[in-house]
Amino acid sequence: MKKVLRDTPLMEITLRRYERPDKSNPRELVKKFCLSIGLLQPGDSRDIIVDILYVLLRAKQEKKLMDSEQVKDAVIALRKEFNLQLLGVASSNVRRQIKRLRDVLLVEKIKNDYRIIEFSHLSEIYQQKFEQLLLPTIVSRIKEYMKEVDAVFG
Repeated sequence: MKKVLRDTPLMEITLRRYERPDKSNPRELVKKFCLSIGLLQPGDSRDIIVDILYVLLRAKQEKKLMDSEQVKDAVIALRKEFNLQLLGVASSNVRRQIKRLRDVLLVEKIKNDYRIIEFSHLSEIYQQKFEQLLLPTIVSRIKEYMKEVDAVFG
């Protein structure tokens, strides 16, 4: 029996460029950030990750750690505040979305609580984690593939 290999990436990153930020609506600002780094797809109505990040950014201002249930409760309150449907607020989905934020190195887990990494500014996290850590490894691997393709196809 032949084994089928999957083309599973070791790491994946999506970056998008939008118009300059508009500071008038903080939730929309967080949404554009999520779209910009690939946490949300354009036109996606399932935007619970926006609210989770929004809630964690608010908690960062107070240097407050939150467990997943506190995040869920705060997200429900936020979605009610913005008159949004309560879609995707199941505890399991909230935990899964927090894991996605952890995977892109924006959120860290301390015991059973979460916070924006070291209560840092997103710009600092982006520079330290994305620009200096993630991007160079991805670009380096792409260059390896380019060299191999060039070697094979001259």
